[in-house]
Amino acid sequence: MEQLIDNVHINFDKEALWTLNVALALVMFGIALEISINDFRRLLKTPKLVLTGVASQFLLLPIITFVLIWITEPLPSIALGMFMVAACPGGNVSNFFTHLSKGNAALSVTLTAIATLLAIFMTPFNLSFWGGLYAPTASILQQVSISPLEMVKLVALLLGIPLILGMLLHHYRPKIAQKLAKGFKIGSLLFFVFLVFVALYNNRDIFMEYVFYVFWLVLIHNLVALLTGFSVAKLMRFSPENVRCLTIETGIQNSGLGLLLIFTFFDGLGGMALLTAFWGIWHLVSGLAIGLLWGGRPVEKEELV
Repeated sequence: MEQLIDNVHINFDKEALWTLNVALALVMFGIALEISINDFRRLLKTPKLVLTGVASQFLLLPIITFVLIWITEPLPSIALGMFMVAACPGGNVSNFFTHLSKGNAALSVTLTAIATLLAIFMTPFNLSFWGGLYAPTASILQQVSISPLEMVKLVALLLGIPLILGMLLHHYRPKIAQKLAKGFKIGSLLFFVFLVFVALYNNRDIFMEYVFYVFWLVLIHNLVALLTGFSVAKLMRFSPENVRCLTIETGIQNSGLGLLLIFTFFDGLGGMALLTAFWGIWHLVSGLAIGLLWGGRPVEKEELV
């Protein structure tokens, strides 16, 4: 199985890849329509909250992912997929799930904005650094010979530019941005999910062959990510709203970005693509479940932060 899946490449032609790039950029633009300069200014007002959220995503999750991989010893390409997911910023639907769970929606938006900008540099760095520390994945990285600078350019193009354009529209035409935001974000996200399902359908033989091997790893990895955000927020004695927000922001990752990087730089490497695609499906399920569970419970007000 190891030789097969590590040498399988998911079929995704250049036209489909270009469409996927556009779809992710549109999703990011839709999110940015609800982001303002004040969201970044909030960093100055609540630095402890924001810095903890960023550290949970870009520092703690990659470290814990490395430990999880060291313990479970998954196939090399699947392990690299886990590193890719952990290196990505918060997912596109984290703001929705935070709102559904009665978490701190304003903090969620702030973390989305800041994490998106940091991802331009942190995603390539974390993938190269942590993937390079684990011998089986380090060999794949050496074979592929990724240029971190090229990855930075692509992430900046996919995340940075749409973020800036969306924020500019929000600033200069707030009424138009407000009208566009909900429908635009939902519509572009559904389109993006549709493209992922098309990719999986076109490779359904591979999908069905390895589904049970990959699925349990995704469940464990996602649970670990959620528990990481929850635990660090509890340790910092944050309020229930902020605990819920940090849990979701750490556990809902931008697997769409991960897929694009895999198709662009790893030629759709089988284990990486399957793991990341499964994550993209499953985190919608887990995020919705947590949102509904917490959303049905009253929020206590006795915490300090």
